[in-house]
Amino acid sequence: MISTLSSSAHCVPRLTCLIQAALGNVVALGPAAVNLRTAGNFAILAKTGVSTVPPSVITGNVGVSPIAAIALTGFSLTLASNGESATSNQVIGELFAASYVAPTPATLSTAIADMGTAFTDATGRVNPNFMNLGSGAIGGLVLAPGLYKWTGAVSISSEVFIVGLPTDTFIFQIAGGLSIAAAQQVTLVGALASNIVWVVSGAVTVGAGAQFEGVILGKTSITLVTGASANGRLLAQTDVALQQAIVNN
Repeated sequence: MISTLSSSAHCVPRLTCLIQAALGNVVALGPAAVNLRTAGNFAILAKTGVSTVPPSVITGNVGVSPIAAIALTGFSLTLASNGESATSNQVIGELFAASYVAPTPATLSTAIADMGTAFTDATGRVNPNFMNLGSGAIGGLVLAPGLYKWTGAVSISSEVFIVGLPTDTFIFQIAGGLSIAAAQQVTLVGALASNIVWVVSGAVTVGAGAQFEGVILGKTSITLVTGASANGRLLAQTDVALQQAIVNN
């Protein structure tokens, strides 16, 4: 039902051939979408803190709960006059913390609960189309819509291609950590970052200058190293750390 291709002997350019082959073999549109509920209102959401080494650029809202605003570090916050949120010159959006005035604490509690519900949903999906693909080393592969499962860590040491239509869905269940090597990237062909969910039980690290695509539902930490960028959402059950990084939701 689903094709993953890593090489081709007869097509030039190679990437065009791989994409055509993958699209030609795609029948499944992928698993049912993961509902983020109100957690989807945030580009970054975390329980224990969000830190930045300026200048980072974040498009979308940032939230922390149940931790207080002191856990939003490196942002040079300006509290709104109503006390419900703050702004930063690094964020195109608003920042929210459990210590801000009502209704912010309740809104964040709901979002955090929704993040946990989404994690449980995504990690609990059964009957994967691929099991331990590439033994976790997926660099160079072309990935079509579907449910993927790894019982250990996943690494991306060279460019990986995610190919599909804008309506297709992808869930990547990772029992270990996820790491993307410096200067490497996840490249989308037709697919949308909003329809790609990486549900990761270990730590996530996007290397220096690397490009990431999709929604991360992380059980632990998410780190974007200097010059890294991500299109999607970073939703962590511990902390998110940005080192002069770019996040677009």
